[in-house]
Amino acid sequence: MSKPLHIGFIPLIDAAALIVAVEKGFAAAEGLDVTLAREASWSNVRDKLNIGLFDAAHLLAPVAIASSLGLGHIKVPIVAPVNLGLNGNAITVSPALHTAIMAEIDGDRFDPMATALALSRVVAARRSSGAEPLTFGMTFPFSSHNYQLRFWMAAGGVDPDEDVRLVVLPPPYMVDSIASGQVDGFCVGAPWNSIAADRGVGQIMHFGSDILVRSAEKVLALRQAWSGKNPELVAALVRAIFCGAEFIEQPDNRVEVARMLARPEHIGVDADVILRTLEGRLKISADGTIRESSRYLLVGREDAPRPEPVQAAWLYAQMVRWGQAAISSEALATAKAVFRPDLYDAALGRKGELEPVSHAVGAFAGPTFDADDIAGHLAVFNIRRSP
Repeated sequence: MSKPLHIGFIPLIDAAALIVAVEKGFAAAEGLDVTLAREASWSNVRDKLNIGLFDAAHLLAPVAIASSLGLGHIKVPIVAPVNLGLNGNAITVSPALHTAIMAEIDGDRFDPMATALALSRVVAARRSSGAEPLTFGMTFPFSSHNYQLRFWMAAGGVDPDEDVRLVVLPPPYMVDSIASGQVDGFCVGAPWNSIAADRGVGQIMHFGSDILVRSAEKVLALRQAWSGKNPELVAALVRAIFCGAEFIEQPDNRVEVARMLARPEHIGVDADVILRTLEGRLKISADGTIRESSRYLLVGREDAPRPEPVQAAWLYAQMVRWGQAAISSEALATAKAVFRPDLYDAALGRKGELEPVSHAVGAFAGPTFDADDIAGHLAVFNIRRSP
């Protein structure tokens, strides 16, 4: 008899492995009867997971950590036995802001340090003229979108709390917000950057993978207590999602996947936009310019589904840097323990002697990240907050 499960998700392409696992029967093959629930905001997904209305959820990786640490909401320990997506974000700006940045740039327009320095000159000029600060949208305070925006800006000398405004917007609302002039830019996951470019209201400035080579974006999140009581269900979910991710990474399957994700109950945007995203070919401006990257969104490639504690440590370090969390060895250990490669390996029958190589975060600026020395790592950054 199939076990019924309710799983929440946000209409983003990095929910693909979960959606495909259900639609292609991989979940059913594992004895699972999954009902997917489409939500508009991350706070809804988090809250419904925390109180048990969802058994599992497509969730921002930092929210899983924040929930486990009791930051910004009630404390509910979360485990993430499988990644749903690495990378996949992009920073998009209005045509007017893009023009202003390009007028100030000294260097390659795809170099995030060059654009960050140019942004700092734009910000300074606006301040001198008495103009309102620029406003940027991000999806949630505890999100890689927030941290990638901040990391990029701060590298160029822009203080994200003093020099600009950062506002929270649900992913589906980003495009209308930039079109109406409510924001000057945003960082969001696919497909909403591409939709802004297609509509001519936004220019994709950077892929998230320009900021960080490898960034844990979304995870399958489970309440720790539920996970401990249902180890067989956890393993079955991991295997189903792994099969979904592998299916997506087969080039011959991508047209089918794009059409599946395009349906209104899933993401509800044009299948061609989704296909371009899956192939790493994004139209970055209204003139049709295409930029390609094999690293834009990793779903099944490069061992992407396997959760790595170093990624959790990086996200916790950003929480400390921006004043969201106090620094302590206990909190770092808690953050790392959210990402559960042991559950992933056990579900797939991996043996300890075949432990995969741990991948680096690969930030474009600053020292190499040391997951065991958060204080030392953050000490080199001039722009940071105190909790």
